[in-house]
Amino acid sequence: MYLPMLAVLLFGMVEIARVTYTYYTLQKILYTLARHVGSEQAVNFCDSSDAVLTAAKNFALTGSSDGSADPLVPNLTVDQIEVRIERVNRDTGEIAVCECSITGCDAAQGGTSPEYVVVSIPDGYRIRPVIPYMALEEFPLRPHIRVPFGGT
Repeated sequence: MYLPMLAVLLFGMVEIARVTYTYYTLQKILYTLARHVGSEQAVNFCDSSDAVLTAAKNFALTGSSDGSADPLVPNLTVDQIEVRIERVNRDTGEIAVCECSITGCDAAQGGTSPEYVVVSIPDGYRIRPVIPYMALEEFPLRPHIRVPFGGT
């Protein structure tokens, strides 16, 4: 009589562990990317197709800068990851997205360096827990990493 309930609890614990492990892996991937581009030289954050930024994304996802290896997390692509730069607003003291302009953080136009690099998966990494006899919906994991900028 207790065996079906124990089986569901066991499968539930395994699925919670799998989702937690996937979230932790995503966090580590994003942290690696943020630290890499946050300390890299001559990264143009205002150009999403910047070669240094693309190579860093590929390295974080696959372990190779050209993206030729298998991804660490299945179905996670470079296009799903967003890298943005932020700066503290001196008037309000709040952190805000740094504009890509001459007065903002566009280094190509003579702007100053950002203060933070933020890496996230804005649309989320979709995951579906699988527990027998339960119809569970897919949900997104949305990790978000902010690190200080240390490059030039």
